[in-house]
Amino acid sequence: EVQLVESGGGLVQAGGSLRLSCAASGFTSDDYAIAWFRQAPGKEREVILCKNSNDRNTWSANSVKGRFTLSSDSADSTVYLQMNSLKPEDTASYYCAVASYWPIVGCPGSADQYDAWGQGTQVTVSS
Repeated sequence: EVQLVESGGGLVQAGGSLRLSCAASGFTSDDYAIAWFRQAPGKEREVILCKNSNDRNTWSANSVKGRFTLSSDSADSTVYLQMNSLKPEDTASYYCAVASYWPIVGCPGSADQYDAWGQGTQVTVSS
C-alpha cells in the first residue's frame, strides 16, 4: 500500500515561491502515476500536475503551466511541487496522490482514479 506524507505549505505573498514535498513509500508496481491536486474552498479537487512512471513526461494544467513544476528523486521516494509566481487564486489545499497501478500512457484525469492520498497541506497566497 502506497503511503504519502506531505510537507511545506504556508503563507506567502503574491509573486513569491513555495516548495511542497511528498514522501512516498510502499510502491508495489513499476507502472504508476503521481500527481499533485489542489482544492480551493467551494471548488472541486483538480489535478494540476502529473507524471507517469514509464514515460517520465509531466502534464501540467493550463492554470499552472510555466509557474509550477513537478519533480522527484530517481526512485520517486520524494516528489516535489515547486510553485513560483504565486497568485491569490492559487490559495488552496494541496494534495499529492498516486494511482498505484497505471500501466497505460498519460495520467488519470479524475480524483477517483487515484488510490493513495497525502493528508493535504494548506497554501495561502496573500495579495
